[in-house]
Amino acid sequence: MNTLQLSRINLKHLTVLQVLLQTSSVTSTAQQLCLSPSTVSKTLAQLRLLLGDELFYREGNQLSATPIAHSLAPALHAVLSSMQGLLQPQQFIPEQFQGKFRLAMRDSCVELFADVLSKHLIGACPQAQVTLYAKEHYGMDALLKGLVDVVILPHDISQPPTQHQDLLWQALLTDEMVCLMAADHPLAHQANLSIEDYLRYRHIGITDSELNQPYFELLLAQQYHARSIALTVADFGSAAAMCQRSQLLFTCSQLWSNRALQAQHLIQKSLPFDYGNVGYSLVWHPQSLNNPAIKWLQQQLVSTLGQMG
Repeated sequence: MNTLQLSRINLKHLTVLQVLLQTSSVTSTAQQLCLSPSTVSKTLAQLRLLLGDELFYREGNQLSATPIAHSLAPALHAVLSSMQGLLQPQQFIPEQFQGKFRLAMRDSCVELFADVLSKHLIGACPQAQVTLYAKEHYGMDALLKGLVDVVILPHDISQPPTQHQDLLWQALLTDEMVCLMAADHPLAHQANLSIEDYLRYRHIGITDSELNQPYFELLLAQQYHARSIALTVADFGSAAAMCQRSQLLFTCSQLWSNRALQAQHLIQKSLPFDYGNVGYSLVWHPQSLNNPAIKWLQQQLVSTLGQMG
């Protein structure tokens, strides 16, 4: 251990670096930390000297992090979360909390969980600032870097939603999968959907580069043959809109299908094969629980969303 070099880096250095990674702006970092832009620039210059790397370079009006700066983000999050746990009071009082909660999820999850989030999160912490990020932009890497506090997503329960060993996940509730189609689809008036019909028509897929290939896709390919994907979209709502205007089939969460406005005019059919266990899970970084507010958030989501099943 190079104790001499460590002695030259203080908490201010680490905090400025973390916020710079989040904002990509000296001005925004200064505003968040109640510092002057010149102080932030001076701290960045010291970090560059101490770490032997440029850390950021300018692209237009923003700063872009170097590979070394990006690689430091998870370790920064872990260190500063631990420090925050030491400095903050261990008793968390929701009514008095004036900080921020940052959640990432698909738009379909927002629609599904909106009532619970409003009543049990915003209602319990009336002075808090809650930000809901889109999962496709703030996913597992954002958790590792401390950009979001938790991620909520639908997935195969039998397959963990992340390969990152540093992250934890917990199933919130189980669900069924259903096949949706337009009201004028040739299969709409059939009593039961056969596997031949399901595979004969083309499908709408949901993209997520961070998740494993769904179990039901692997099962179909092994026992029958793979689905023919005609269109891939980012979320359930977009898929439902395209489903209404085509003869494409859309396989999705039954919970979402039963509650979403976009799915109200679609016909719902049970899937004609065994597809394993599916549901919704919460993913978080264990270091973040050093913060009493984030620990309360995690416990609140597990208890309240789990009751929806």
